[in-house]
Amino acid sequence: MIEGPYKLPKGWHWVRLGEVCIINPRRPRIFREPNRPISFIPMSAIDEETGTITAPEVRPFKELSKGYTYFEENDILFAKITPCMENGKVAIARGLTDRIGFGSTEFHVLRPKSSVLSEWIWLFIRRKQFREDAKKFFRGGVGQQRVPQEFLEHYPIPLPPLDEQKRIVARVEELMSRIKEVKKLREETKKQTELLWQSVLAETFPQPGAQLPNGWRWVKLGEICIYNSGIWGPEASDQNEGFPIVRSTEIDGFLIKPSSASVRLVPKTKYKYYKLETGDILVNKSSGSPHLVGWSAIFEDPNDGRIYLFSNFMLRLRVNKTIIEPWFLLFYLHNPISRSLYLKAQDTTSGLRNLRVKEFLSLLIPLPPLEEQKRIANYLQEVHEKIQELKEVQARTEEEIKLLEQSILEKAFRGEL
Repeated sequence: MIEGPYKLPKGWHWVRLGEVCIINPRRPRIFREPNRPISFIPMSAIDEETGTITAPEVRPFKELSKGYTYFEENDILFAKITPCMENGKVAIARGLTDRIGFGSTEFHVLRPKSSVLSEWIWLFIRRKQFREDAKKFFRGGVGQQRVPQEFLEHYPIPLPPLDEQKRIVARVEELMSRIKEVKKLREETKKQTELLWQSVLAETFPQPGAQLPNGWRWVKLGEICIYNSGIWGPEASDQNEGFPIVRSTEIDGFLIKPSSASVRLVPKTKYKYYKLETGDILVNKSSGSPHLVGWSAIFEDPNDGRIYLFSNFMLRLRVNKTIIEPWFLLFYLHNPISRSLYLKAQDTTSGLRNLRVKEFLSLLIPLPPLEEQKRIANYLQEVHEKIQELKEVQARTEEEIKLLEQSILEKAFRGEL
């Protein structure tokens, strides 16, 4: 027994993890047929949120017998490398083919002794406090830091009698199952919130080619704006010599926020052709994700005295504000019908999805009188703000759920459940 950080209930005592677990046990001599199927657990197979193995693989024994981490049924796998460790990749090896398995070399293996349940160890090292303590003992270079075996061997853990471990584990599982139901409801609410916004857009705008109200007319996108692609250049060593160039990474929702724009050298005679103005709409022309191709956002000058340009992977739409309100057009480009049309207007080259600009510019736009456009844009901005407020509440709820989970674990290991 050792001295621990807090007082334990009667019958409990502090021990070191290395006293109740074999840390990285030696691999025994294993004899199997070369093609016999054996469980393989890569790091990606462990779900960091649930702490379970969700995507196990099965490979022939001959492919695994050398160069991988060996473990057995009921061992605990603990990711020792950053960022997997901080993210909570830890799981009990259960349901292994032939009751043995191999996995990533970035796992520490903890094999519980008879005095402790696998679940007791698993719950203990899933605590946020444990991961924070482990991070303080990282070794190695940046990006390749690992938790040393010595940290696990000497870390103190409270140990109640086995029957008490079983009771507490069952109680934790009961409480966590209730939280799981809350998470399901929260995920459903998040989906419904997003569908609400899509529904509002779909109800606001007519479908292409539909009969329009009096005073409205259909026009092609290319008829109501000046459009051109952007520019790029070598990186400027002197920030005062170049121009900040906005990329898709500066898109934040419906706005361009150019705080991290890359400063590039551009000929002084050309910059004026790519200079951004408030109300310009930028459209993402290329991406590895088809859903990001065609995503549009509006530029608002931050008035910081800098001249902002835009990259060659983006298309600028500059509208005549006496004809069309930029926010009206932006919201129309985001409505589900429009998105479905130009999601189809894509080519694939070198793994990237590219917008077919000619087809995109032929998109039909409903054009009501300017005052009606402004009314619609103001209405949609108000709705979107309310939906964003709802999402912020949902995000706070998500954080509160995480705190509740950690609170349950802390109480469990203090004997308060």
